Amino acid sequence: MLVKIKGSAVCGIDATPITIEVNVSRGAKFILVGLPDNAVKESKERIHVALHRQGFRWPGFKVVVNMSPADVRKEGSAYDLPIAIGVLLGSKQLMAQDVSSYVIMGELSLDGTILPIKGVLPMAIQARKDGCMGLLVPSANAKEAGIVDGLNVYGMSTIEEVCEFFKNPGKVAPIVVDSRALLRLRPASVTHDFSDVKGQQIYKEGLRDCCGWWT
Repeated sequence: MLVKIKGSAVCGIDATPITIEVNVSRGAKFILVGLPDNAVKESKERIHVALHRQGFRWPGFKVVVNMSPADVRKEGSAYDLPIAIGVLLGSKQLMAQDVSSYVIMGELSLDGTILPIKGVLPMAIQARKDGCMGLLVPSANAKEAGIVDGLNVYGMSTIEEVCEFFKNPGKVAPIVVDSRALLRLRPASVTHDFSDVKGQQIYKEGLRDCCGWWT
């Protein structure tokens, strides 16, 4: 069975839509293609254990994961969750009709909890541009993504919560963030930190040399 999950790849301050295609068929291999880095390639082991810990199973079939467009580099562990949901759908352990209308991103712990990721703000902006119904991210990132108006953002803590979200649509309310109130806050100190900005190394070094900013 072939299923498609929407994801996102962040480069600098921009995000690119990514489609995670998961096909479960006869066989016994796991194949991951689409220019993934080592962290993405290691996702199978995390997903395998996480699904087991959450009461699911790894299908005893051939699982092929294609991440398109293939010429865009896929980096980090944030693709764990969309791949895991794709495996559950492809093996018919989860039934849902509108999964492809949501962007799903998150790193998995071995116990099935969803860990925070970087770059959710550009992901949310891109999801709104693409007209998606919503964005599913780790609970720790929900407020950051919720700053984007006109997009339903849902914070998820475990794989089981994601499955329940799709089994009972409308039961979980999107997070509400008062962006104006956040803008009025004045922090006691400001730290210039580019840890969420991928790439753009030349510009980072330029700001560091000219302004003394920490990069």
